[in-house]
Amino acid sequence: MRALERFAGPLHALLRIAAGFLFFCHGAQKLFGLFGGKVATQTLYQVAGVIETATGALLVLGLLTSWAAFLASGTMAVAYFYAHAPRAFWPIENRGELAALYAFLFLYLAARGPGPFALDRLRGRRR
Repeated sequence: MRALERFAGPLHALLRIAAGFLFFCHGAQKLFGLFGGKVATQTLYQVAGVIETATGALLVLGLLTSWAAFLASGTMAVAYFYAHAPRAFWPIENRGELAALYAFLFLYLAARGPGPFALDRLRGRRR
């Protein structure tokens, strides 16, 4: 596996970009009904849609990455405990595995930073 180590930076950036894009799409479902979604009518889901769309876009760009990822992580933790945990204990049973995975992935990105190919690098926010 050490052979892949030379690709660690670009793969880190790819992970950030892919997760940010998918998170953006998740928010766009709630806000605009795109990608087979329905426009959210409850205020809590509308706020989640705004956070998901905005932080997803910021993560794709690598702009304010640590802050955006930390906010996204918290949003997914709240989503997990609000919408999924009351259904059952295990994430696989309560259909909360995506929210849990996003929460930990974004927490990692918040701690690790954007990696290469990020606007934060141009702004001098090196990690």
